[in-house]
Amino acid sequence: MPHLGIGSPLTGRWLITVITIANACSMAWFGYDQGVFSGVLISADFKKHFPQIKNSNISGITSSCFSLGAFFGAMFAFTLGDTLGRRKTVGLGLTCNTIGAVLQVASWSLPQMIFGRIVNGFGMGLTSSTCPVYQAECSKPRIRGKLVVVGSLCNTAAFCLANWMNYSLDFQESALQWRFPLGFQLVFPVIVAVALLLAPESPRWLLLKDRHEEALQVIARLEGQDDLHDPEVTTQFLSIQSAIEVERKNRVPTTDALLCRDKTQNLRRVILSCGTQFMQQFSGVNALGYYLPTLLQESVGLGEQESRLLTAVNGTTYLFAAFCCLIIIDRFGRRKLMLYGAVTMGACYLVAAICLKQAEVDPSRKRLMGQVTTSMFFLYYFFYGTSFAKVPWVYNSEVNSLGWRTRGAAAATATNWMGGFIVTQFTSVGVNHLHWRFYLIFAIIAWSFFPIVFCLYPETSRRTLEDMDEMFILHPSFIVCGNSDMTQRERPEALINAETERISQNTELGAEGKGVTTAHYEHVDKAV
Repeated sequence: MPHLGIGSPLTGRWLITVITIANACSMAWFGYDQGVFSGVLISADFKKHFPQIKNSNISGITSSCFSLGAFFGAMFAFTLGDTLGRRKTVGLGLTCNTIGAVLQVASWSLPQMIFGRIVNGFGMGLTSSTCPVYQAECSKPRIRGKLVVVGSLCNTAAFCLANWMNYSLDFQESALQWRFPLGFQLVFPVIVAVALLLAPESPRWLLLKDRHEEALQVIARLEGQDDLHDPEVTTQFLSIQSAIEVERKNRVPTTDALLCRDKTQNLRRVILSCGTQFMQQFSGVNALGYYLPTLLQESVGLGEQESRLLTAVNGTTYLFAAFCCLIIIDRFGRRKLMLYGAVTMGACYLVAAICLKQAEVDPSRKRLMGQVTTSMFFLYYFFYGTSFAKVPWVYNSEVNSLGWRTRGAAAATATNWMGGFIVTQFTSVGVNHLHWRFYLIFAIIAWSFFPIVFCLYPETSRRTLEDMDEMFILHPSFIVCGNSDMTQRERPEALINAETERISQNTELGAEGKGVTTAHYEHVDKAV
């Protein structure tokens, strides 16, 4: 048997659990890094060691360089991710993460801190663009959204943990106040490394590389079957393989794909992926994520300890919202959650902007207006946590074709990180110069997402990953509103029929299997 991982005996649910742990801990590290640095920035000992960060521009680059490094990591995954495979790409990212974390913990100068954050970010770009794809390619449609969200949920849980850790260390006056939180992140690579050793490569990537025997064995393990010729295993193999053959027959040169001359509209799908991540970042989450304690002090007028405490409480609210999203993402679908998020997030920013403006006009009401503003930040995180925090990671792991899935996810993740870099870099300067108007900008941006999603974004829930090509071939129009096959949550009958026909035409592969049926290999439950 070819080498599929040390844990070859693991099958079925246990194997899916190990893959989910690898994805979840990688995304948890991502969330921890996002949350921990907000507390580091306002630590007295950190300011003593690095007095340069009192300059808002330097503070901005120290925070945002992580996102810049992650952008280049995602672009590396875009160019070489399909060559290395899912496991090796995650492993490389894990190595860079560890090196970057060690450099930060041991920093004695600001350039070393910045370099460490860039290296750490580079690794995070690799893992964050690959892990959701890896998870999606090993999961069944009825639970795929939930399992990808589990990774994002762990991201939120680690973000919450980082905020509470920052609060608990507020009473320390030594370097422990910021070195310990930065060092704690080294717990994550140990868990991910063990999980990766036990997990196999994605069966869809193996088939893409024509490693048929290994792919069949991995599919059997994921299905919990010992018989490689089990009808479910063989039919799943045929469905994926036939989709790859169709994709190869319709493949056009990259130049033609970039000019939208391919039937499967790969460029359109990559743009849709990038769009979800653009919307996530320009909803302003990193403006609050990295700077919420600072914003509570400077915009609302709270003390340092109170700001840390409220940031930690907010992280807990955010975690609760993430659990809610885990429950509802497959129940309501991707489109509805994005539409709801656009409306509610914009409303929170508008109220916050009005309150801060009123506080400037009437200083006697500053405390009251500050409290209302803080409650709007809390509500924002709840609405964001149940919509744009999770949906983009699921969406960009689903919507792209197999040949473009890694590149599409990497391009989307690169968009996420570049957006995060831009927003984080200019938040401090924006708050200082624009005051309440800074939040009004985000209100307008958030509301602009509603018509974009409503008109342009098809639903991807309850479809198999192989359905996506058929969706864009059968319905080439860019405008999807009014087309039930593109917007309904349930899997359209046309896609079920297309898969059955695709498998039946694959006579050559069908002759090699035993007991092959043309039944749909992944039963998508109608009920939730």
